[in-house]
Amino acid sequence: MRQVYFEGAGGPEVIRIGEAKAPRPGPGKVLIEVVAAGVNRPDCMQRAGLYPPPKGETDIPGLEIAGRVVARGEGVSAPREGDEVCALVGSGGYADYALADAVLCLPVPRGLSAVEAAGVPETFFTVYDNVFTRGRLKPGETLLVHGGSSGIGSTAIQLAKQFGASVFVTAGSSDKCAFCRTLGADVAINYKTQDFVEEVKAIVGKRGVDVVLDMVGGTYLAKNISILASEGRLVQIACSQSGRVENFDLWPILLRRLTLTGSTLRARTVQQKAEIAALLRENVWPLLDKGAVKPIIHATFPLEEARRAHEMMESSSHMGKILLLTGK
Repeated sequence: MRQVYFEGAGGPEVIRIGEAKAPRPGPGKVLIEVVAAGVNRPDCMQRAGLYPPPKGETDIPGLEIAGRVVARGEGVSAPREGDEVCALVGSGGYADYALADAVLCLPVPRGLSAVEAAGVPETFFTVYDNVFTRGRLKPGETLLVHGGSSGIGSTAIQLAKQFGASVFVTAGSSDKCAFCRTLGADVAINYKTQDFVEEVKAIVGKRGVDVVLDMVGGTYLAKNISILASEGRLVQIACSQSGRVENFDLWPILLRRLTLTGSTLRARTVQQKAEIAALLRENVWPLLDKGAVKPIIHATFPLEEARRAHEMMESSSHMGKILLLTGK
């Protein structure tokens, strides 16, 4: 099979295409003939040497795939050979064939093609777990999403609106703000020309927002806390600025009974991820099946052009998901 690998740690220039034997599924796993794989920022971090795969996972990048099951390991009753599925994987998606835990495979939604379905697992697992489970967003509450035009952001907007919340977003251009509004965002703030703290306070006043989903960190920490409502929740899922903050004032957390939480997805156990998969199948798959929500696909590239896909991801010019296609 063809596979993407990194010739050392570095920028997109270290991306290479090679050949290797297709893996065989062990107990509890299935082998998927990949149609498409999602490109995500953790892939770029892995390429840079900052986010290695968990122990036991392949060095081939790629955290989400869609395709057809071609073999099953011991103990797997479903999915079956020939089933079209999308799956969250610990690594290995940038290849013609990839292994996935059977319990992390979900059927391709009726409203999507297999290619589109490759843009579902990483973002939908992440958003559902962090916004609704950890962030406890409820109908009638307000969610602020930083990076609203990203794959995570575009998913968070759609799901939050479907579950009855108001959605504020920040984005880096007027076009991106307009894009977020088309997905249902009630308020879109251009963080390059506007102060999002001032803009949010002008709308919600002293009440604040109930949940903030943040991928920035650094100087955003104090700003996010300043606009949280009493009993508000800040959910941190990445730190593009910095994960370290000095001279942080804890008093607002105490006085307004705030919750600061966060998570990463890749290193969690299969059982923990399977619990998220079960919640998605129950609560989100019906929405995907009828087209009420969907992954927003910005661009697709052949597997051989993974370097271009990474360059686009790091340029932040995209709105929605970037996919690699195998041509299968």
